[in-house]
Amino acid sequence: MKLRRHAKWAYVLLAVLFAATFAAVGVGSGSNGLSQLFSGLFSGSSSGTSIASAQAEVKKNPAKGYLELAHAYEGKGRTADAVSALQSYVGVRPKSSAEWTELGQEQLALASKFYTRYTNAQQAEQLANPGQALLPAGKLGQAIGTNPITQLATQKSSAKMTQYSEQATTEYDAALQSYQKAAKLEPKDPQAQFDVAQAALPVGNYPVALKALQRYLVLDPSTPDKGQIQKQIKELKAAIKSSK
Repeated sequence: MKLRRHAKWAYVLLAVLFAATFAAVGVGSGSNGLSQLFSGLFSGSSSGTSIASAQAEVKKNPAKGYLELAHAYEGKGRTADAVSALQSYVGVRPKSSAEWTELGQEQLALASKFYTRYTNAQQAEQLANPGQALLPAGKLGQAIGTNPITQLATQKSSAKMTQYSEQATTEYDAALQSYQKAAKLEPKDPQAQFDVAQAALPVGNYPVALKALQRYLVLDPSTPDKGQIQKQIKELKAAIKSSK
């Protein structure tokens, strides 16, 4: 428990430190994006059930089958499939807070994968046209810049960047919604409030993050992280004020 408490703010700090980079590359829509650096931290452990047997179980007992299937996919590193299986599970058992939390974790991991692909595509675009920033001014620069081979490579990379940024943003938003549903089912669980704050930061939803952290302190006023949380609350209030 002590390790988990002290690790919490390491996660938040990483997310906050990444804000400038995420905003600079333009991922997200309408708000400052923060990258999700929790890849690999949220993957569930395999239950030992094979994918085939879990799929067969779905026909007999959907709830049990979908959960086993999700864990089997997690064990194989198939995050997108695990998300799909967990979505099917909570569709059958919508009041299962633990599985809403697990779904949020997998959605954050999936968002991180899409963001990694985004940065890779960005690097590919830079490699495809490394001299763009060094082009001369005037008509000569315009003529060089219309090289059809360079344009084609850049367009392909840009399309991938757009696709991956949209996918990352979608998964970050979905993760926040999953954590909010878990918190609603467990209104007195401080960890659930922390999870909401953690998921709200990557999508730049500072009001939600602020409210969740304030609620966290109400539920766990003696937390050893109280000073850090109060500092974060102050910073979030300043960020919200400056954005108005």
